[in-house]
Amino acid sequence: MRHPDTEGAGGTKMVAWLRVLASGSSGNCSVVVMPGTSGPRAVLIDAGLSPRRTERLLSACGLSLANISGVLLTHLDTDHWNSGWVSAWPRRWLLWLGDRHAAYAKRRRLIPLEAYRTFADTPFEPEAHLRIIPLLASHDELGVAGFRMEVSREGWLGSLGFATDLGRVPQAFLDTLRGVDVLAIESNYCPRMQMASARPWHVKQRIMGGHGHLSNEQALEAIHAIAPREHVVLLHLSRQCNDPGLVASMHAGSDYALTISSQETATRWVGIPAKTAGEAPIPVVTRGQMEMFPAGMAGGIRGA
Repeated sequence: MRHPDTEGAGGTKMVAWLRVLASGSSGNCSVVVMPGTSGPRAVLIDAGLSPRRTERLLSACGLSLANISGVLLTHLDTDHWNSGWVSAWPRRWLLWLGDRHAAYAKRRRLIPLEAYRTFADTPFEPEAHLRIIPLLASHDELGVAGFRMEVSREGWLGSLGFATDLGRVPQAFLDTLRGVDVLAIESNYCPRMQMASARPWHVKQRIMGGHGHLSNEQALEAIHAIAPREHVVLLHLSRQCNDPGLVASMHAGSDYALTISSQETATRWVGIPAKTAGEAPIPVVTRGQMEMFPAGMAGGIRGA
């Protein structure tokens, strides 16, 4: 499916579009496209697929590497950052990652050293008319970043919240993401299926212990608190310990549209609708929200 333009179904004006190319423990990558008069501009959220597969999936939706200006990285786990990008990094791309992630990755040469920028607890603009409010939370040893993305176009505004691999949802995430037009959030596992699985107990503890992933119930609670205005996209469903049909049934009757991502197939395009400045809610941004690590945690990365 070719990338869409500025209008969605019924003529609804869109400031940007989200498509999840793949999401799961074997690789995560999403693309946010901002239509423009000189052609679409886009950023990736995570680059957990190989460069070749990423280019193929972008081509299938009418985009090329030349349309991409860079990558917003949530964290360094290998399903979100594929090391093949280090030697195949496109010219003119920038990699944006948290400053603590960058310090770890730079020492180990895990990132393109000539083309990265860091963020901490203040908003930044990786693209013209694209403002990012970063949020950091605990996940395994190195933590994870989430984003509130605000897109402006010709006086119109739209917002996207993106949160994955959280373990739990800090209050700062709820406050800052509240009222986004589109929310992409992980719904990783069904607790019953997780406990009944053949996975070792230490793996279950890592996933369910508050620093790993969100359960379906935790995701639903967060969605209710954030109250997205238009659409919810569910990310990172476990293929072993979750069921898309079960997940969909939990959201039946909701007042938002629902899209469930998968590892094998890209989602449809999800439009981020244009609002006037008066219609767009102002996020609550709390200083000190960026506490990334529980006390005593040491650095390290994992594969999922």
